[in-house]
Amino acid sequence: MALSHPDDPIRRFAEERRQDVRAQARDAALRDVSQRFLRDSCAYHYSYNFSWMGRPIIQYPADVLAMQEIVWATKPDLIIETGIAHGGSLVFYASLLALLGGEGRVVGVDVDIRAHNRAALDAHPMRSRIDMMEGSSIDPTIIEEIHRRAAGKRVMVALDSNHTHEHVLAELRAYAPLVSPGAYLVVFDTSIEDMPAEMYPARPWGPGNNPRTAVRQFLAESADFEVDQALEDKLLITVCPGGYLRRREVSC
Repeated sequence: MALSHPDDPIRRFAEERRQDVRAQARDAALRDVSQRFLRDSCAYHYSYNFSWMGRPIIQYPADVLAMQEIVWATKPDLIIETGIAHGGSLVFYASLLALLGGEGRVVGVDVDIRAHNRAALDAHPMRSRIDMMEGSSIDPTIIEEIHRRAAGKRVMVALDSNHTHEHVLAELRAYAPLVSPGAYLVVFDTSIEDMPAEMYPARPWGPGNNPRTAVRQFLAESADFEVDQALEDKLLITVCPGGYLRRREVSC
């Protein structure tokens, strides 16, 4: 295929990359290998192998890189994350906002912030940009407070807490209105839908009851968001298939 910008090396590189992404997305064998890697690596808790600035981040590397690209491109003032765990993602988002400059902050919500994790985060260099709230992300009091903090800000949301359909759908309905036009609402672990049911023997979620099913229902209810399929096609290995949601720009 002829390139549209043969004399502009930056635009030529970008177009070549788009063509490669489209081609790999059509490669069924490659997509199957990627899915098998995701499934098989989960058995070894692969996502637990990585840290950001000293804190376990518990994400797949490709998704970490994708979130960096999103933050750089959309430049939010506030990133809301449900689910804190060890706090690596909070530190990650805070560090990106620090690189952007300005007063950007991260708000993390978790039903149980373990004392050792809170202590480690309190001692972290990125702490000044992080706010933590303990409680359910769908508690009306928590939702009201986050809405208050989000007022007047450019907002991005990442959902990574309780993975049941009911809980994630409630989160989507509560926090989607805060997401700014052109910004992202990222729903993690939609990949549960494609995993063997026996992978979650002690969990209340699994195939048929998970973030992916919640996203499908939410998108049927709302026309404000679209799946960034090009981003997913680029990653190949992601725990967020169908979960990178971009809020549509407001049309004049």
